[in-house]
Formats: sequence, structure tokens, C-alpha cells
Amino acid sequence: MNFLRSGHIDSFARDNLPPPEQWPAIDLAAAGLSYPERLNAVSVLVDEHVAQGRGDRPAIIGDHLTWSYRDLAERIDRIANVLTRDLGLVPGHRVLLRAANTPMMVAAYLAVIKAGGVVVATMPMLRAGELVYPLRKARIALALCDHRLLADLEGAQRQVPELARIVAFGAEGSELEMLMAQPGYERFEAVDTASDDVCLIGFTSGTTGEPKGTMHFQRDLLVICDTYAAKVLKASPEDRFIGSAPLAFTFGLGGIVLFPFRIGAAAVLPDKTAPADLLDAIERHKASVIFTAPTAYRAVLDKLAGRDISSLRICVSAGETLPKPVFDAWLAKTGLKLMDGIGATEMLHIFIAAPLEAIRPGATGLPVPGYEAKIINAEGGEVPDGTPGRLAVRGPIGCRYLADARQRTYVQNGWNVTGDTYIRDADGYFWYQARSDDMIVSSGYNIAGPEVEACLLAHPDVMECGVVGAPCPERGHIVKAYVVLREGVAGDAAMLKTLQDHVKASIAPYKYPRAIDFVTALPKTASGKLQRFALRQMAQGEA
Repeated sequence: MNFLRSGHIDSFARDNLPPPEQWPAIDLAAAGLSYPERLNAVSVLVDEHVAQGRGDRPAIIGDHLTWSYRDLAERIDRIANVLTRDLGLVPGHRVLLRAANTPMMVAAYLAVIKAGGVVVATMPMLRAGELVYPLRKARIALALCDHRLLADLEGAQRQVPELARIVAFGAEGSELEMLMAQPGYERFEAVDTASDDVCLIGFTSGTTGEPKGTMHFQRDLLVICDTYAAKVLKASPEDRFIGSAPLAFTFGLGGIVLFPFRIGAAAVLPDKTAPADLLDAIERHKASVIFTAPTAYRAVLDKLAGRDISSLRICVSAGETLPKPVFDAWLAKTGLKLMDGIGATEMLHIFIAAPLEAIRPGATGLPVPGYEAKIINAEGGEVPDGTPGRLAVRGPIGCRYLADARQRTYVQNGWNVTGDTYIRDADGYFWYQARSDDMIVSSGYNIAGPEVEACLLAHPDVMECGVVGAPCPERGHIVKAYVVLREGVAGDAAMLKTLQDHVKASIAPYKYPRAIDFVTALPKTASGKLQRFALRQMAQGEA
């Protein structure tokens, strides 16, 4: 592996990449892509717009503010100066970010990258216990955190004393804002990073054990803009992008930040992103491109009467499978086709989708230009069209886990194997069938059943449990738990609520079991191992 000269002083990220023989095939040239050896993505995404006379164009539109590209560039530079002058950041250091999709979160994210740091963004809903693992795994000493979300991060800090500094932001008088106001902090020269320097570690749920840290390079931030966004999405600089996915999800990072900034368009960041709030923001700010999950489209179908969303022209659906009835209903009510797509944190963003003119309702789509996809069997051999099998993909981006033996599972024979079961038809379209692992996809969130099981088992009244996804017309799937209670404990409505509240208090609330069945025994193998497939069959039959 011939790496370019790194701009990092702290070599942790590069030192913990998988060994070269475990990498997937990554081919920029085949995708028609080429990037300079020295590359800081923020210079391209923000600074170039200012340098080329587009500094007055709106970059971020919030409910109470609008930042031009020049405004954004200055805030990025001020934060980068704070990071390097006041907080001791050297290129290669990892920085944890914790906030909702706010303008300051975007500025902080890009400032870390411009300063040569490595971003580890976390979802606002994560609890203290869920923050401990990424802090330890990525050896993080510095965190920037929205002042409203400090409690859980401080709780994690008590378990991870290596997190030496937490700096709050987001309110007048917050520490970060006060440090940013110092004179002489207006300009910051982007750190001379290599195009293959890691700038982002995205943690994704694992079906077993700990989350996996996916490592992405400076160039990768541009790759997804120059493939999916340029070749399939086909937005324009006049568009305004909006979405609901947290920036900690790379789906949200691409759809709400990278794609608009690559072309000098605007990102709309409303204070709230529930489905009804998105409608309000589309109306108010004339958003034209939306990225959200099928659940959100379904949720607003009955709320469209009397609403003016005529500014919308591109509607992207991802995060979970798009049911054809939702596609049909959205088209009937809005005249707009939903653009389905599948991506993965390991691949940074969408790699199978169809441009508007080539959509086939019910199909996920075609490989994004620059990517290849095929369907394989358990042994890795390609199967004939029309045969279900495992989805394998390769292209200009690939999976690189942070010091993780599971790299061997995800990457096989140079291909990224996603954990999804698909069928390819004779015309090359890919049709989603199911997850081929134990991941539950609910309203666009990936939820690992074993994690919820572990949480339930921590309750003193729970003897055994199994957690699977149960079909749900509104959410795609919901988390369903089958629970064996301690002898003498009643499996009634009060106990159901007790266990739900227990999960909500322990891990991110979206992971709680919306349905619980109290049973006397769980299906097991002869060796005593839980048979989740049997539970899935039960949940399917009960739906």
C-alpha cells in the first residue's frame, strides 16, 4: 500500500487502518475521478466558493439566521484557530462532536477537518454508556458538545478519563463562542493534508458486539459528491437541501452538507426535523431537495392538504427499504417520484439508486456510475439474475474499519458485502429482499437486536429475552422483544411499560421495544443458543 505523505502529526488513524490485504478494491480511475495528492476537502467545499466570488451566496439557512459562504468560512476559521491555539489540537487528533443538526455543528465539523483533525460525530440521542465505546476506541481527548447535551457526555467522561476536555457551544456565552471571538482568529490556513488522510470515523451499529468505526479519507468526501450527487441526484447551485438524518449518519452528512456545498447550494437546517416540522421548513424556506426515510414521507401524506411544498423537485428516500405503496401515494399526492437508494456507513453514502428518468417503482435502482454490484451466494460465487443472494459492491470508496477483525467479514475477495439480501433482474436493476443479518431497520435507524437484549437482561425481573424486527406498515419494522420473566413476576401492562422505560433510560430511546411478548421459553438450538430466525418467523406470522 503506497500511501501519500501524511499531513497528520498524530498517526493513530493511519496506524489503525486494516492491513492492505484486507482492503476492498478501490478504483478511482474506473469511476473517472482524480484528486490532487494534497487535499483538504474544506478548501474545496467552502473556501473555493469565497475565492471564486460566490461568498455572498447562502450556505446555511436556519429558522433564525442565514449564513453566507463567507460567514461560514469565517466561523470555520475561528473554530479551527480555537482548536489549534487554545485546545491543543494537532493534525491527526480525533475530536468527538455532539449536537443536533445546527449551523454551529456544521461549522465545527468542517473546522476539525480543516485543522487536520479527525471527526467522530455522535447522535444526540446516545446515552453516556453508548458514548464510552467510541471515546475509547478512537482514543479521543477532546469533545465539542452542544450545551444542551452535556450531561450524558460528562457521564461518559467519568468512565473515560482520557477525554480530557469538553468544550460547550451553541449559546451566547458558551466557551467555544467566547474563544472564537478572540482577535486575530479570522483566518486559518487549511492544514496540508493528503487526499488519503483519514478525516472522519463514522461509528455504525454492529449486529454483535461493539459498534464498528468506519474510516474515510479527505478525498472520500468529494467522491460521493462527484458520483452519486453529480450523476444521479443532479442538483443545481440554486437548490436548497433539507433532511432529517443526523449529521452523525453519513447519509445526513452527504445529503445536507456535502452535496450542497460541493456545488455552492444552500443547506436548510430547521430547529426541529420531525416530519411535520420538515413540512413547515420546506414551506417557509422553499427547500427543493429533501433527504429523509420512507417513514417520514408516509407520516406527512395525510398532512399535505393546504400546504405549499411546490418548491420541492427532488425527494430522496434512504435508510430503509422504500415500500411501493409509499412511492405510489407520494407520486399521486405531489406529482413527484421518490428516488430510492441504498448506502452504507462503510461506503459513506448511496451506491445503488436510479436517476429520476430511470426509476422503476419497487426497485432500489442501478449501481451509481463508478460502482459495480453483484449478487453472491454463501461461498462468494455470483448467482444468476432473479436469484436472491448477498449484495456485494465495489467502487471508488470501500470499507476500512478502525482496528477491527470484522473487516474480514465485510470485505470478501475485494468486494464490500453489505448484509442485505437482493435480487438483480435481467435489466440490471436491484430489488431489496431483506437484511441477511440480525440488524433491525426501523424508521431509517439501524438497531442491533443483541444490544437491546443486553439492556433488557440488565433488568432484575428479566431472565431471558430475544429481540427481532417485526413488520410495521408505518415504520418498516419495529423492535419486538420476547421476554421470559423471573418466576412470580406478572407479564402485564405495567411490566411492559417498566421494561420500555428501562431501555429508554439506558440506551438511545429509538431502540426501545415497541412491542413485548411475555413467554415461558425461547426457541434454542441443542447447544442452548437463541434461534433468532425462529423469533423472526413468529414476529412475521403475528404481523
